[in-house]
Amino acid sequence: MHDSFDPNAAASAEGIFGLPHRPEDSRIVLLPVPWEATVSYGSGTANGPAAILRASLQVDLLDRDTGKPYESGIAMLPISETVRAWSDEAKGLAASVIENGGAKADRALLANIDRVNDLGRLLNGWVAKETRAWLACDKIVGIVGGDHSVPLGAIAAMADKYPGLGILHIDAHADLRVAYEGFTFSHASIMDNVIREVPTVAKLVQVGVRDYCEQEDDAIRNSAGRIRTFFESDMRRELLDAGSWRRICNRIVAELPETNYISFDIDGLDPTLCPNTGTPVPGGLSFAEIVVLLRTLVDSGRKVVGFDLVEVAPDPSAASEWDGNVAARVLYKMIGFALMSNRDFPRAA
Repeated sequence: MHDSFDPNAAASAEGIFGLPHRPEDSRIVLLPVPWEATVSYGSGTANGPAAILRASLQVDLLDRDTGKPYESGIAMLPISETVRAWSDEAKGLAASVIENGGAKADRALLANIDRVNDLGRLLNGWVAKETRAWLACDKIVGIVGGDHSVPLGAIAAMADKYPGLGILHIDAHADLRVAYEGFTFSHASIMDNVIREVPTVAKLVQVGVRDYCEQEDDAIRNSAGRIRTFFESDMRRELLDAGSWRRICNRIVAELPETNYISFDIDGLDPTLCPNTGTPVPGGLSFAEIVVLLRTLVDSGRKVVGFDLVEVAPDPSAASEWDGNVAARVLYKMIGFALMSNRDFPRAA
């Protein structure tokens, strides 16, 4: 921490949350991934990292739930122009496929799918390499998206370091579709890819799902318990019948192993909190419910070794910063709870 830094002063524009930290001196390193190749409804998530960075300057640093996370050091890496160029190319190619309802037998569209998939592999490799490098420096790495396809490489890197990893997946969607619309690395296929490609992930626990298909239902039912989904309708039915959110959170957390990664799609929230996200669905969790869930996870003694925040899209008219504002506050809460969970946490080999 710089000796001259005043946490009570107006934020400067030096870094995320107005902090002066360098990545090498920070416990938390945030990797922005401006990627939205396969968005199938609304767009704009490639602008999510920049929107969160701007809005973070309005977040007060003393947090009632987690104390002073900033004292551990929080830094966001520069937003990669190379990744944004990959995204723009892939998005342009994918758009024609989506508009035509798939490639079918069209050679040009099939070639588009192949190129989009190749760019997805390139992105996954880049994210994995960056994540592994910072994990080797004993950092807690957070991915800031971008669409929900972006954390696959990070999850693979985390699971290599922490075999038996659990994932707490907060989302309106199950994201278990197989190569949705022909794209291997679709935002709607992230958890299918995790289950298929990362065998060292022991458990996927989903919270808030309220939009899913038969294929995804089959995947959950046939997972032999590796996937546990807490559907929105079931949770609301219990809460409306005099249930307790804390008791539900206790059951959610009980499904998770000792060491965990949080994958947070912003559309898991009530869409009034994220109106410009790509695929909003009525219902969703409140900000307060998210805080209780994260607190329950940490109170249980379980560890959070990494996280992502994805599908944040700013208002395309630039009339409001609400999406970025909410996302920046979710991000600060996740950072704070991750740090709390790692106190006296033995370092992985």
